[in-house]
Amino acid sequence: MKNMQGQVMLSLPAEKAWEMYRNDEIITKINPQMLAHAEYIQGDGSPGSLRLFKLGPAVQSYVKESMEKIEKVEKGRSVTYQVVDGDLRKMYDPYRVTFSFIPVEGKENEMCFAEWKAEFEPLTPATPPPEKAKDAALVFLKCFDKYQLSY
Repeated sequence: MKNMQGQVMLSLPAEKAWEMYRNDEIITKINPQMLAHAEYIQGDGSPGSLRLFKLGPAVQSYVKESMEKIEKVEKGRSVTYQVVDGDLRKMYDPYRVTFSFIPVEGKENEMCFAEWKAEFEPLTPATPPPEKAKDAALVFLKCFDKYQLSY
């Protein structure tokens, strides 16, 4: 199994970033060019739930949509899911991602690290690592700072 990760610092508390990520209505307003629609189509966000992401025009040349099955939730902290359908599933199996929101020590009420980690296995030797997915996720997470000012 291969691994990849990245993180960005956000100027908001981890708990607030977590709530923004988990709320379909809010997450689709953060940057519609990157994420056009998010919807829990089964469940409420707890393990076993299915969440559909329809990507926006800025990333559609790479991934148009992704169906995710939530595997693990640490409330206020992280969520792990496996992609069960969509474009990434055609390139990797498995493809598992964890989004974590980690408070910055001493500034817990002001800042957090937003972390993206992926575990993946390319379906063919020619399939490149998901650098584009990582870059898009980190750019999207950084947009939380701008959006939270209006939220």
